[in-house]
Amino acid sequence: MTDQQFAIDVADMTAVYHEQPVLWDVDLQVPAGVLMAIVGPNGAGKTTLIKCILGLIKPVAGQVLVQGKPYKDRRDRVAYVPQRGSVDWDFPTNVLDVVEMGRYGALGWWKRPGKRERDAAMHALEKVGMAEFAHRQISQLSGGQQQRVFLARALAQDADIYLMDEPFQGVDAVTERAIIDLLRELRAAGKTVVAVHHDLQTVPEYFDWVLLMNIRKIASGPVDEVFTEENLRLTYGGVVAFMQAPNGSTAAAVDTESVA
Repeated sequence: MTDQQFAIDVADMTAVYHEQPVLWDVDLQVPAGVLMAIVGPNGAGKTTLIKCILGLIKPVAGQVLVQGKPYKDRRDRVAYVPQRGSVDWDFPTNVLDVVEMGRYGALGWWKRPGKRERDAAMHALEKVGMAEFAHRQISQLSGGQQQRVFLARALAQDADIYLMDEPFQGVDAVTERAIIDLLRELRAAGKTVVAVHHDLQTVPEYFDWVLLMNIRKIASGPVDEVFTEENLRLTYGGVVAFMQAPNGSTAAAVDTESVA
């Protein structure tokens, strides 16, 4: 398989923080059109990997290709949804303005958004059920509503690849269901979605591809091949409990937020 056939190709990625490795020699190939979870315990380097792919963190070694080219050449084809907790939600702006920011890559920072950009932003808000909040200040939204706004901003970008850091964190069950339905729509449209995810129980239901990591890559590939009890024990140090799913597959029985 050539580089051009991968949506993302990470080779020999190593990153350190205060002289301690947070990623160590990670290789990862993500095929186009998959819905992939990045799974691992706290401190495993999941967010760091996403940020290295995006060029937000400079690794000490390794390279990243996006659709066969350096990320800087494909930046406009990649959308990013950061962790909700990393955002200053008190910034004085409204929902529609935030979503319009997703159009800046195509528009150019020197141009003011017009009707086309506003229409694209409103359509994205409609997709996530937030159109009625378009003129609400972002500080007045609930956590689930804020997450939907960030998803709408990514949708407005109309990218090929979506990188999401804990998109289900802190949302209610209704919002979680709406988000996974949206991610499946993106996959059905041929988009690639990579999401940092912490709930092992929902991995087989929500995703078709998975990366298991704990600073190093433990395994990656189709969920039904690599999301195994053995690989999960290697990832979490043997502290994960398991149960047998109705279809005979093995499913994790704990929420890994409690796993250090």
